[in-house]
Amino acid sequence: MSTLITNIGELTTNIGDGPLRAAAVLLDGDRIAWVGSAADAPSPSTGSENHDVVDAAGRAVIPGFVDSHSHLVFAGDRAAEFEARMAGQKYAAGGIRATVAATRAATDDELRARLRGFLDEMFTQGTTTVEIKSGYGLSVADEERLVRLAAEVTPEVTFLGAHVVPAEYEGRADEYVDLVVGPMLDAAAPHSRWIDVFCETGAFTVAQSGRVLEAGIARGLMPRVHAGQLGPSEGVRLAVELGAASVDHGTYLTEGDVAALAASDTVLTLLPGVEFSTRQPYPDARRLIDAGVTVALACDTNPGSSFTSSMAFCIAVAVRDMGMTPTEAVRAATAGGAKALRRDDIGSVAPGMRADLVLLDAPTSIHLAYRPGVPLVAGVWKDGVRVR
Repeated sequence: MSTLITNIGELTTNIGDGPLRAAAVLLDGDRIAWVGSAADAPSPSTGSENHDVVDAAGRAVIPGFVDSHSHLVFAGDRAAEFEARMAGQKYAAGGIRATVAATRAATDDELRARLRGFLDEMFTQGTTTVEIKSGYGLSVADEERLVRLAAEVTPEVTFLGAHVVPAEYEGRADEYVDLVVGPMLDAAAPHSRWIDVFCETGAFTVAQSGRVLEAGIARGLMPRVHAGQLGPSEGVRLAVELGAASVDHGTYLTEGDVAALAASDTVLTLLPGVEFSTRQPYPDARRLIDAGVTVALACDTNPGSSFTSSMAFCIAVAVRDMGMTPTEAVRAATAGGAKALRRDDIGSVAPGMRADLVLLDAPTSIHLAYRPGVPLVAGVWKDGVRVR
């Protein structure tokens, strides 16, 4: 399939100094074949009937959003917990256990149907790549099935058996870690690309987290880390020391944490939906970017602390409350997410990149923050195929 998208008012490429104006993009199969001025655009291939011309009519085009942190395979609902937080109750990691119970009770088909529903919701809002974590099974059999179901829809699967200590291991966290790094990892690794751990008070210590990550690395999985969400944590330093692709949350960071991140290849993934839903303070993205830290934005879609799948919403919050410019926020939600996943084929618009694009019903990408809550996605291409 060959598609020419032309008459683009503003094309965000994430290449060079700024967007292209009066631009066009040629898609050939699942890749971008050409990018440039609409006046110089080549014709789509006419060797078959599978060619098309799309007139953007002066609207903006951006790379597909890359959501590098989500928890999409789960059952149940925690709306009552959200209501309690809005009434003043403090967020804590323990609520995860409620979702574990509901998820264990659900069938594969029930989990699969809900997962597909979330993916459709994301495509509609412009997300073309998503990472999916396990972490709501917390038994060998359940963690295996969660990563197996996630692998049906994305290559970016993360084994998060070390999410919290399940109820049946209460007071025996080290024994649970033995299970995670042994039989559970053996079962989950064949379906996973990444390994993650929730290194926080109420979840896992730095020593326990190190055991989990090192075991995963030994099995060929690449590390990512939840850290700095509930308070300052040595988990950030652990992530940098182990070469983690990303540290996620980073709500509470010391100056040493920021310096370590800036000197490393580890991306800091910010999750604005969490602070919105938990009423924690928003991270200071301006401080991080000015220090040289590579920042990504993601939704952290989950039933407890961030039940949103809207990257546009996260962009608007990042601009309004975290000190990012609209350009920085869009880059963090596209190229930043790609770097957090160690991907060099998505997140930008250039020849050879995957043909993942979003047509906005707006003249510029600024409108994603300027018009919060308004559905602005007019078209989505995934691997060169229009899915919306």
